[in-house]
Amino acid sequence: MAYWRRSSRQMQAATGQVAVAPTSPVTEKPKSRSRMMRQYDLVERVRSYNPDTNEDLLNRAYVYAMKAHGTQTRASGDPYFSHPLEVAAILTNLKLDDATIVAALLHDTIEDTEATRAEIDNIFGHEIGALVEGLTKLKRLELVSREAKQAENLRKLLLAIADDVRVLLIKLADRLHNMRTLEFVPPASRRRIAEETLDIYAPLAGRMGMHEMREELEDLSFHVLDPEAYAVVKQRLDALADRNRNLIGEIESQLSKNLQKNGITARVYGRRKQPFSIWTKMERKSVGFEQLSDIYGFRIILSDVEDCYAALGVVHTTWPVVPGRFKDYISTPKQNDYRSIHTTVIGPGNQRVELQIRTEEMNQIAEFGIAAHAFYKEGMGSPTERLKHESNAFAWLRHTVGILSESANPEEFLEHTKLELFHDQVFCFTPKGKLIALPRQANVIDFAYAVHTDVGNSAVGCKINGKFAPLSSELQNGDEVEVLTSVAQSAPPSAWESLAVTGKARAAIRRATRTAVRDQYAASSIACLPAPRSNTPTTS
Repeated sequence: MAYWRRSSRQMQAATGQVAVAPTSPVTEKPKSRSRMMRQYDLVERVRSYNPDTNEDLLNRAYVYAMKAHGTQTRASGDPYFSHPLEVAAILTNLKLDDATIVAALLHDTIEDTEATRAEIDNIFGHEIGALVEGLTKLKRLELVSREAKQAENLRKLLLAIADDVRVLLIKLADRLHNMRTLEFVPPASRRRIAEETLDIYAPLAGRMGMHEMREELEDLSFHVLDPEAYAVVKQRLDALADRNRNLIGEIESQLSKNLQKNGITARVYGRRKQPFSIWTKMERKSVGFEQLSDIYGFRIILSDVEDCYAALGVVHTTWPVVPGRFKDYISTPKQNDYRSIHTTVIGPGNQRVELQIRTEEMNQIAEFGIAAHAFYKEGMGSPTERLKHESNAFAWLRHTVGILSESANPEEFLEHTKLELFHDQVFCFTPKGKLIALPRQANVIDFAYAVHTDVGNSAVGCKINGKFAPLSSELQNGDEVEVLTSVAQSAPPSAWESLAVTGKARAAIRRATRTAVRDQYAASSIACLPAPRSNTPTTS
């Protein structure tokens, strides 16, 4: 990804701005150090959502980690222990269980101190020991090193997450705090870490539905990778906010009054899009800042699904609808469990207003993703067990790990995983109504292999929405796809590999091609063997 590579001169031209002094981590003064959280502060944060928290366990972990890290310091000069403490604090905002908070406090002890897995198991139990060891294996996830090493580290990350989803939550919180304090890191390392974050961690957070964390990781990375572009976009957003100071409140008020007038109680609030989101949209659509019409988004939060559709009716009968800007992710959720109705109307002041209509539960999942499923819930089993039953995003992760066994080498796995991380989703249906989620730009070949490997291998044609079409046809949201197969075709043409988009399809085609070549070679070898001599005596 190269969102930051557009020159600052191009950026200034697009936004109609003159050059401004960049606000970058290089030129900013170091932030003043904040007071380190005390034991009782951490305990109180956990107790606020879990009254039955094991205070003794939290206190022991706090003291153990502080003593283990001793006099170690961070690049900022702060005590090193302040880092795992802040990681734990981030996770309390996600209302996670005691074991996750304790593992966050201890996550660097095996790697960076004299502590051992056996010792942690003995003091804190096997569950916490396994979490800490899983994170230790991922400590040096250097994703801009050689491709093979990069891929192997990504394999470790995904395998550890599939085993216990809390590893991912701790790892993302760890990366988020490191990004928040990146100004103290040497410039070369700073850029490497920011690229790594934008390449892997932010998309992974997005695929897990953790949109708030994804947005902050993206913005922090953007700030480092192109500080001038970041500063220009931020300046434009601030200027727009000054001009429209009362607009958000006015729209919120009108929306609330109109809904209330129709007997619908809702919580309405507006928010400004982040600089990275604005920048990528300008890049993708090749437009200037002034041409963007959805810089502000508004959320309408309701009590149940019926109210969501009722609110949509009120909105659409009150203001003109912008054509082509309606999406119903409640009836067809995204693969990361995101559910919401999206629409855009011409609202007060002739302004385009982008609306997201959802329930409180949907809003929690939209903001926290799999972490919403992993919230502390008394007597509800482990977060990983709950996710197996509740989360499509976790199902995607387990499916991706399944590709590990199908990839011929680490580089292939890395390529496939990045493809799936970066692409938006397109949703298609089989003739029987089964929903198939694929990355954008996927075609019928990818669809066939998503249905079943045998369907892909024997595909000879297709119908899209009842009409015959080439197998290479790119699919659109809502397409109904019927794959035509033939028993006469046992292996796909090798050329399909270059047409397929998904890792699953490419790996299956490659495997089928190798098998076909091996069978053909074996058959030809047998044909070349001399005929066996007969032992039957001949007569003259």
